[in-house]
Amino acid sequence: MSSIYDAIIIGAGQAGLAAAHELARRNLKPGINFLVLDSNKGPGGAWRHRWDSLTLGKAHGIADLPGLAMTCPDPAIPASKLVTEYYNSYEQEFDLQVVRPVQVTKVSPTDDTDPTSPLKIEAKDGHEWQARFVLNATGTWTNPYVPYIHGIDKFQGKQLHTAGYHKAEDFSGQKVLVVGGGLSAVQFLLELERIADTVWATRRPPNFTSREFDAGWGLAVEKAVRERTYSGKAPVSVVRTTGIPQLPDYLAGVERGLIVSHGMFDEITPTGVVFGEPHTHISQGLGPSAGSTLAVPQSWDPYPAGTEVDVDVIFWNTGFRAALRHLAPMKLRGTGSGRGIELSDEVSPTADRRVLLVGYGSTASTIGATRAGRIAGKATAERLGL
Repeated sequence: MSSIYDAIIIGAGQAGLAAAHELARRNLKPGINFLVLDSNKGPGGAWRHRWDSLTLGKAHGIADLPGLAMTCPDPAIPASKLVTEYYNSYEQEFDLQVVRPVQVTKVSPTDDTDPTSPLKIEAKDGHEWQARFVLNATGTWTNPYVPYIHGIDKFQGKQLHTAGYHKAEDFSGQKVLVVGGGLSAVQFLLELERIADTVWATRRPPNFTSREFDAGWGLAVEKAVRERTYSGKAPVSVVRTTGIPQLPDYLAGVERGLIVSHGMFDEITPTGVVFGEPHTHISQGLGPSAGSTLAVPQSWDPYPAGTEVDVDVIFWNTGFRAALRHLAPMKLRGTGSGRGIELSDEVSPTADRRVLLVGYGSTASTIGATRAGRIAGKATAERLGL
């Protein structure tokens, strides 16, 4: 390796592509001044892995990338197909020359004693690169979170996470325990209703909110998350800040007894789970979804402690964590109890200005990721003296 790139972007999802566009707009040449590395076999980011029943509609959408708007999406076509095609068109339109598949395993300083030294980027296949700045846009999809619960390794049925879901028919005739309080869990309960027998488990009461999901709500969500991540605290689950909208389909599901949480289990047996005492009887929402009472109290009916429920499948809809293990050598995390990464702005860790986090914390959304890409691209150009 003879050259040192001005910047390397890791990840070619919404955030990574927006950052690449901003660098190119500022006259950095893809493949010459900067590289985009992506772990997927093709365009689409995390969207290429989503299940076929997920479409772009009232509960899910995608923000336009800068410089090329997405045509009006057909709600009958899987989002995975539409977004993959859109991202592919974007890469071609701006000649971003994405290098894939590349699984980055480590980012580290070339000289531990020099805080301005280039960074070394190492891949699983043995390839290495050096760059003055790294814009990390790896998102969360590759880092699904499943909480440890006593007995989890003894369960004899099937366990899967949201990331492993394909279609409802895979659960035909089975009893499925849906775990998690987010929108994915609510939508899977509806999707599985006529296919399987379901039970819903959440640590807190479902965080329904009466707030309308408008532009003001979006800004309030980002403000709440930003205040938390700026202080170095780890990001919390999305639904604690966004809340669950009171859509007619969801409220009808509550009335039918389908979208009703029975609390959380604290033990897993070979054939099922044992429910424990509720951790709380308030939803503990943050930001715009905070409230002292339950917006939809009928959605919370915890089982008595000790209730045993046999199930065939435990379906973990327990979210994702930022995929940042490859950045461990950069020592970005704080040492306090928050265990997060303190930021000086929406993309810049205070610990090292050579790394920019694109799509982390308050920018971990389609709208936020596009904005973060622009901010990170601009900041990188300025740090390069351009």
